[in-house]
Amino acid sequence: MKPEIKRVVVWGTGVVGKMVIAEIVKSPVFELVGVGVSNPDKVGKDAGEICGIGNTGVLATDSVDDLVALKPDALVHYGPTAQYADDNIRVMSAFLRAGIDVCSTAMTPWVWPGMKQNPAAWIDPITAACEEGGASCFTTGIDPGFANDLFPLTLMGLCGEVESVRASELLDYTDYEGDYEDEMGIGRPPEFTPLLEIPDLLIMAWGATVPMIAHAAGIELDDITTTWEKWVTPEDRKTAKGVIEAGNVAAIRFTINGIFQGREVISLEHVNRIGLDAAPDWPAGSQDDVYRVDITGSPSISQETSFRFTDGSGRSPAVAGCLATGLRALNAVPAVNALPAGWVTALDLPLVPGVGTIR
Repeated sequence: MKPEIKRVVVWGTGVVGKMVIAEIVKSPVFELVGVGVSNPDKVGKDAGEICGIGNTGVLATDSVDDLVALKPDALVHYGPTAQYADDNIRVMSAFLRAGIDVCSTAMTPWVWPGMKQNPAAWIDPITAACEEGGASCFTTGIDPGFANDLFPLTLMGLCGEVESVRASELLDYTDYEGDYEDEMGIGRPPEFTPLLEIPDLLIMAWGATVPMIAHAAGIELDDITTTWEKWVTPEDRKTAKGVIEAGNVAAIRFTINGIFQGREVISLEHVNRIGLDAAPDWPAGSQDDVYRVDITGSPSISQETSFRFTDGSGRSPAVAGCLATGLRALNAVPAVNALPAGWVTALDLPLVPGVGTIR
């Protein structure tokens, strides 16, 4: 039996959106019917031109109303971060009120909407829009997302007892072109306080899966704590974004920790470096650029996952991870379409096997 073709609108043509559009136009199970952009310079251009592929016949627009009128099966939303929450909510709410499901990577705190750090102004409009339109809203990613919700939760299902679970992102940011200066302090003097060093902001931005895992395991955390460390480079380091001068931060390490009965039971860890030799005493994977899960329990389990391009393009593992992030949202569309209206999390989804990927 052939799978049902899902008609999708993609919002956002940054790094993730462009790569996903290139996959959609080759897919036997998804049809690209619309592309939304916020950059006026892209309006009216063929999506293929924006993405560096052949013409698709789909012209980019900044009109939410026009895209909603296409009545797609889903909006796949790769908008900006939660720093632009108002605009993200404006776009997604319009689709939800029209009865169109949304799968997104933008608002990382929505990976677990019940997280108490989520302000009501971010939650209530989406809840109301879902109710009005009878639609569902799913937010995912790689971290926060499947690398620290789906992976550890699946492995915990193999245990009789779990003393602790840790999910780690261990990445070299040398070729990464995303924002990290003000957010993480990479490239800044060590006395600079980045946004994510502030505990409440760090928990909100990156920590949603800590209470999710606790909920799934049937416990209520006593507290969520954070740690933050910086490593200063003794020499200049070249990056895709320029040069980090000697004396500035070239690696950061942070943790977000769920506390239960006086001990850390759930931890998310990031080690982000400029250069594999940076912060040599900090954790690293058995391969470069990995996501790792470590469970201490009965039995104890370790798992490493790496994302790579093997097509000869030379694109970095960080870019491969971005594509995986986007495709997790896209491939979830059929499952989200089948769920009742409302918020959707990783705990609500069935197995998402990637229908149509083998061809």
